[in-house]
Amino acid sequence: MLEFLPRIAIGFDLELSNLLQRSLTAQGITFHLETKVSAVKIDNGRATATATKGGEELKFEADKVLVSVGRRPFSEGLGAEKVGVQFDERKRIKVDKNFRTNIEGIYAIGDVIAGPMLAHKAEDEGIACVEIIAGKSGHVNYDAIAGVIYTNPELAGVGLTEDQAKEKGLDVRIGKFPFRANGRALANEDPEGVVKFVADAKNDRILGAHILQHAASELIAEAVSVIEFGGSSEDLGRTCHSHPTLSEAVKEAALNVEKRALHIVNR
Repeated sequence: MLEFLPRIAIGFDLELSNLLQRSLTAQGITFHLETKVSAVKIDNGRATATATKGGEELKFEADKVLVSVGRRPFSEGLGAEKVGVQFDERKRIKVDKNFRTNIEGIYAIGDVIAGPMLAHKAEDEGIACVEIIAGKSGHVNYDAIAGVIYTNPELAGVGLTEDQAKEKGLDVRIGKFPFRANGRALANEDPEGVVKFVADAKNDRILGAHILQHAASELIAEAVSVIEFGGSSEDLGRTCHSHPTLSEAVKEAALNVEKRALHIVNR
């Protein structure tokens, strides 16, 4: 993997992204960070990528090359520019808080407007937009939209990371719980990973949740629900979870915001 930035999984919790990189390295993936790809040449069905790192030119041969350098709005060809719809500097359609463009009767949602380019974000915006058009109160809470990297193990996160919260000057408490102390994970012979909560130290409100585990994309939904309703780590920690389940690790991490996890020594 050739990565231009100094770390993988930018935007996700640094601690968990480092754990993900360690896991993928153990699976045989080699990471070249701070490496810039300048060209890819195809010859007789084989690809050769040319890159530079620290002033040194490197070449990598491969059967296939997956180019993933970010996303851009697929806004051209919609006809929006023909009727005078306004775009921003990144070719995204400008909308107000109710998804209305500058042209009456034209609304926009999803990947063609600002915000994370995620299918579930677009779906929620679509529902909210139609509710607004119908005269109801549509709303999307952008602080409660999870992001997922579908590797193995998966990395999922919602809300603020620990570093982002501290950059905002927030006083936070952290609760973590490893899956190696979770009964279901042990029974599945799949103990890799951890759950991490970031909570406001003043009122215990959950600011962010981050999970590294093979089922992280499923487990993160519980944290999203609590954040959506402005809940606290105690709210989640006092909720009864079935045993044995992987979701118990989410509960234990929430309890450990106050160092009250049941199945590990608090530290």
